Amino acid sequence: MTTIGFIGSGNIGGTVARLAAAAGYDVVLSNSRGPETLRELVDEIGPRARAATSAEAAGAGDLVVVSVPFKACRDVPVEPLAGKTVLDTNNYYSERDGTFPELDDASATSSELLQRHLPTSKVVKVFNNIYVEHLRALARASDAADRSALAIAGDDAGAKAETTAFLDGIGYDAVDAGALADGWRFQPGTPAYGFPYAGGIEEFWESPGVPADAATVRAKLDEARR
Repeated sequence: MTTIGFIGSGNIGGTVARLAAAAGYDVVLSNSRGPETLRELVDEIGPRARAATSAEAAGAGDLVVVSVPFKACRDVPVEPLAGKTVLDTNNYYSERDGTFPELDDASATSSELLQRHLPTSKVVKVFNNIYVEHLRALARASDAADRSALAIAGDDAGAKAETTAFLDGIGYDAVDAGALADGWRFQPGTPAYGFPYAGGIEEFWESPGVPADAATVRAKLDEARR
């Protein structure tokens, strides 16, 4: 069975890890505070989970999820991720992360900057546009009529296919939003950010979660304007 490594095991990372383990994947969790701080999460997830350092999780994962604040992306280990597909859940918030000129003037996306940091990896942007409680609640079996879809963006076709297969395994369809340069279409402030899974409620964290199929997500991506 494929092993999923996690660099960052907070809200989104921890939720993806729970979904992955429930689907039969082995998961290796890490954070910036050390493996010993992840004991409670490992115990909750069960025997398919173990804690490690970030470098160990990167090395152990066949597929690796990076889910840390954007300002910490430069601390993501490079060598253990060589050749691997890396799922980037990050969003850029200047009030938290500080300023990055390339992001402020829209000459690059946050995932493109992570790709520059990981030149031998294949970065795919995913999981960044759904509220964590909705991510937890909306996972469905592949034959469910109310299955939701998640947007993905990446520059490598094989990596996007691998990501699509993983999403299918944990309960979601995928909508290809294009290259990493197109990742802005589902970043904060766009129609595809949060709203599809909240039934249009502006304060989307107050919604219990509303299924959003591929057509719904694609329509919101098409509404994005710079």
